[in-house]
Amino acid sequence: MKFLKSFALLFFCFSGLSLNAQQVIPLYNGQIPGNLSCGVTERVPVKGEVAGVTVPTLTVFVAEKTDPLKGAVLIIPGGGYDHLAMTHEGFDVAKAYNAKGITAFVLKYRLPSESQCFADKKLVPLMDAQQAMVIIRSRAKEWNIDPQNVGVNGFSAGGHLAATLLTRYNMNLTADKNANLKPNWGVLGYPVISMADSLGKSGTKKNLIGMEASATEKEYFSAERHVDAATPFCFIFQAQDDRTVSVQHSLLFYQALLKNKVPSELHIFPKGGHGFGLHNKSTSESWFEQMIQWLLSNQCITKS
Repeated sequence: MKFLKSFALLFFCFSGLSLNAQQVIPLYNGQIPGNLSCGVTERVPVKGEVAGVTVPTLTVFVAEKTDPLKGAVLIIPGGGYDHLAMTHEGFDVAKAYNAKGITAFVLKYRLPSESQCFADKKLVPLMDAQQAMVIIRSRAKEWNIDPQNVGVNGFSAGGHLAATLLTRYNMNLTADKNANLKPNWGVLGYPVISMADSLGKSGTKKNLIGMEASATEKEYFSAERHVDAATPFCFIFQAQDDRTVSVQHSLLFYQALLKNKVPSELHIFPKGGHGFGLHNKSTSESWFEQMIQWLLSNQCITKS
């Protein structure tokens, strides 16, 4: 009887999970490119976060009323390339996009902090982001989205990965060498942008390229150095009192966009700190609603 009660409880719990579960897609079938045998297992350091990621996935949040004119977005959580803030910089943001009729995809990407697991730890995050773009566009019909209207929204270190995707789309690391890897627009939340020594030390830099990286490596992963007139337009937001990532990162990227005449917006809030996700509690202003208006004004989405 005790066994039956336990089984019933487990069945109830897992039934509840299945009712609310989103579609989770592995980024790769079979052998994951760039992976080495290392014995690292995925773990949850704190609620809502994940670390030790060596098997990347894409979680699909299809909008209830899908409309190709609403487009789609790839969401990239942050965590200093050491862990991923999957809930408040991933799933919560995806649900907000869904409420606007926009289908969202949350990327769980490999983390270079687990350097022993990869042939080249520096490249695996970008490889995963590019592979996500391949999947989204190749299966666009399945999710009723426009493959030519796919944006990217990244936060913190995820903002660095998003900015790299926005500027290094010609450096194709996927198996599909004919794939269109370029996002149509970008949203960057309190992003790490540059690996320049002048911006100080950071966990993001340490985990991705190391503190003793060469000048070539620093230049390669400094997104502001690769902005040109073809870079997709961007919406950038950050708090001035951010003590984790200097606001100079956002300013650098915006200045590069401005120099190349890429239509973009920059919102600097006086307060809010770092990592506030969807809601900056220091203000009644919503970066998300401002961003939606920006998408409307740029004709990336249509009104409901």
